[in-house]
Amino acid sequence: MDTHEIQPSPRYLFRQPLALQWFESGKLVKRHEEERQAGRFELFLDLLYVAILANFAETLAEDISGAKLVKYILIFAPSWHVWSDLRELMNSFYNDDLLQRVLILWVMSVLVMYGNNAPLVDEDISAMRATVGSYMVARISGSAAHLLYSFASYHHRAQQRLWVTLTLVSLCIYIPLYFESISVRSKIAVAAVGICAEEFSWVFCFSPAAKKMLKAKYTTAVNIAHEVDRYAAFYIVVLGEYLYQIVVGSPAAVGFNLGLLHAVWTLVIAFCLNWMYVHNDGALKSTHPFRYSVYTAFSWATLHLPLSASLLASGHVAAASAAEDRFRDPERWLLCGSLGAGLYCLYALALLSEDKDAPGTLMLPKHLRMIMRPIIGLIIILLGLARDLNITSIMSIIMALIVFCLIWENITSLHCGAGIWERWENTTYPEQRTFGNGHRYVEMTLLSVGVQ
Repeated sequence: MDTHEIQPSPRYLFRQPLALQWFESGKLVKRHEEERQAGRFELFLDLLYVAILANFAETLAEDISGAKLVKYILIFAPSWHVWSDLRELMNSFYNDDLLQRVLILWVMSVLVMYGNNAPLVDEDISAMRATVGSYMVARISGSAAHLLYSFASYHHRAQQRLWVTLTLVSLCIYIPLYFESISVRSKIAVAAVGICAEEFSWVFCFSPAAKKMLKAKYTTAVNIAHEVDRYAAFYIVVLGEYLYQIVVGSPAAVGFNLGLLHAVWTLVIAFCLNWMYVHNDGALKSTHPFRYSVYTAFSWATLHLPLSASLLASGHVAAASAAEDRFRDPERWLLCGSLGAGLYCLYALALLSEDKDAPGTLMLPKHLRMIMRPIIGLIIILLGLARDLNITSIMSIIMALIVFCLIWENITSLHCGAGIWERWENTTYPEQRTFGNGHRYVEMTLLSVGVQ
């Protein structure tokens, strides 16, 4: 298909939603061959998540306890599901018309309500109702879009309608949260069951099992480039929590001080975490989990939820160190535990990629290249036991460990026999180069004017 078929058209405010890729009798078909990147309005949605996630992390850091950690997980996961709904829709049917833009604006408006009320769900029944209500409206809005699109395009119809049905059934699980008579513990159990049910519904609807059950000739497929781009964008949003508080409010002023050192160490940690995500397993030739198998694809996508939740929590505590002179025990545990868990998630992501390099191509095989991630992760988690260390020592040790892990991965991912410095060649202007006989180099452009 021509590229203009998926571009915004000035002739219509509302365009027919067309599937961009699908499987037809098991064969992948694409409407166009160009790789897609995230749309501008998708990135605009991510901006709101910067504020929402920061608010969730701030709420957790104010009063760190087991109950608050559970609440943090239970309010973080639904916001992820709403983001995932829009990612799924834009990946399959992106046409950037008025309807899609209004849908994004509408969902963002509902998320504003969710982001403001979710941190207060354990304090006020009205906040609980507003949170659950706004979440259900956001999910129903995404489901309504999928249902509408199933009439406009037959390529994903069977699975879309199955997904809409299971989504609406899963949302019914949250109804008990509206009642004040139900205890908080019971509501926690209800929310946990609802979140797990939604995750299972998503995996099942787009799995080979559902395709086989539906006996559908046309089934869903994803644009891998766009999907990877969207997950990477959300990861960057999460890492932004490391950077926001080290500048806003000038916590490290004035001049050179320990607060500035903590802020710089936090920046280095975030930079290394981003580098690790990009570096992945360090292979020269590898197969992305989305291309390897359906099991690795779902595992890769699902792992981003605990990865994002853990790094968001650790990022907030690390950034807060710029304005503090000591860590309380809960803060130290949250920083070390969540950052260590994040490293384990990054390790699992790297393992999911298929290494296709021949043995002996790189300095070390894949598992030895990646082995420092779980080792460093365990050391950082155990660092939470070090009550006698001050905040500067803890931040310095964590920074040094993560930098060491990154250096290990980059060195062991080099070719066997690789050097440190590449020799610089051809650094002079062509007309200044000389040959052994002393004659200057004559540019080949002289031939174009007839000089022989």
